[in-house]
Amino acid sequence: MNAPLLQMRGIDKSFPGVHALRSVDLTLHEGEVLALLGENGAGKSTLMKVLGGAYPPDAGTVTISGKPVTIRNPNEARAAGVGIIYQEFNLVPGLSARENIFLGQEWSRFDFVSQREERRKANDLFKRIGLEVNPDALCRDLSVAEQQVVEIAKALSLNARIIVMDEPSATLTPREVAHLFEIVRELKSQGIGVIYISHRLDEIFAICDRVTVMRDGSCVGSKPIGEIDRSGMIEMMVGRKLDNEFPKDLRRKAGTERLKVRNLRRGRRVKDVSFVVRAGEVLGFTGLVGAGRTETMRLIFGADVAESGEIELDGKLLQIRNPRAAIRSRIGLLTEDRKGQGLVLNQSLRSNFGLPNLSHLSRYGLVDQGKERRDCGGFIKSLQIKTPDQEQAAKNLSGGNQQKVVLAKWLERDCDVLIFDEPTRGIDVGAKYEIYLLINRLAAEGKAIIIISSELPEVLGMCDRILVMHEGQITGEITDVDSATQEQIMQLAVR
Repeated sequence: MNAPLLQMRGIDKSFPGVHALRSVDLTLHEGEVLALLGENGAGKSTLMKVLGGAYPPDAGTVTISGKPVTIRNPNEARAAGVGIIYQEFNLVPGLSARENIFLGQEWSRFDFVSQREERRKANDLFKRIGLEVNPDALCRDLSVAEQQVVEIAKALSLNARIIVMDEPSATLTPREVAHLFEIVRELKSQGIGVIYISHRLDEIFAICDRVTVMRDGSCVGSKPIGEIDRSGMIEMMVGRKLDNEFPKDLRRKAGTERLKVRNLRRGRRVKDVSFVVRAGEVLGFTGLVGAGRTETMRLIFGADVAESGEIELDGKLLQIRNPRAAIRSRIGLLTEDRKGQGLVLNQSLRSNFGLPNLSHLSRYGLVDQGKERRDCGGFIKSLQIKTPDQEQAAKNLSGGNQQKVVLAKWLERDCDVLIFDEPTRGIDVGAKYEIYLLINRLAAEGKAIIIISSELPEVLGMCDRILVMHEGQITGEITDVDSATQEQIMQLAVR
């Protein structure tokens, strides 16, 4: 192994009431892809913000290529050769790809020669990465994968030798993930060290050389990828052994029909979709991005209006033309974008909990705040939501706890049908396990559960039946889930 490219030693960081990092050590070598793993709140983001200059450490040292460096702000991090690509890209939508790459670098972009030089350098960077992007295209018009390439090019334009990728595949299609891996391998071949943060363990085994695991602000271990298996990795992250990554209730039996959808249609995105969900059943919907899964569920929830089709609940024909009608019918939707659509991030946990339940929590037109506090407190306890109190802003909760708050809203309504759209996207292994146990509990209570997921192991591990969509249509149904394979699903998804 080459000499260390990066060494962080004894990094300590505290905030009021929180000891976020406890003497953390991290090592990265040239041409190495290091997985940095841990549950939400383990300290991964804080450690990377120390490396990126967003937070000054209270104690500890950082050495790059054997030389001690002081990183007190992002400019010093960039000067030291550190580039960080956050999950939410730091791009200006109204500027072109090349303008974003060189934004803030020292030359006049109003000079024609400089613009031509800028275009040439941008193309050189894209070639170095191995993918072509139109340098003059506005970033708002680029795909997520292309925007990610622009972020990587921006880091390389500043001579980054260390690149941190935070959940880089979270919104990518399988084909785009494959392209991402090609980029990472190309960076590795150039001697660049990559720190790869992801909750998707399959990706860790596919692309990483070594894994470092954090828990409760401390580094609990670092191993070559060939010396650890999936269960060992999970045990390091959560601090206990999980008997089964997908704790499906094998005793579950589907009951009578609850939700019945017939010939649902809206434009080219949803074409004559029909299906049934029974009481106590967990039905999986999968397919490629853009297959029409989310669009179908938005019609059922009334977020969009169907052009034709029928929806029945417990034998009663429903007229759903808006979410209010769906909520009155006791249908709940946990959206895939919990931050943008599921929560009001600046409001408190309690306020978010009460939003769809105002009629239920009100007396004489006024919210009964005592009942709201009691009910909210009950769900904080039963769902094990980690929060200092009910007044904590939703934006300050981890992804897993945010998802539990969204779920608590619908449990207060006592919904008969619960639709989970990408329920575990961006949350850690331990929080995923808790969400799965909650789904089991809801199914045992006779709820009809729908899970939309791009994670094929998830639908195979948790669902009783699976429907596969392609270009707005259901192209197949898998009833014998226990013997089904990911390959079978993909064949149906690309018809």
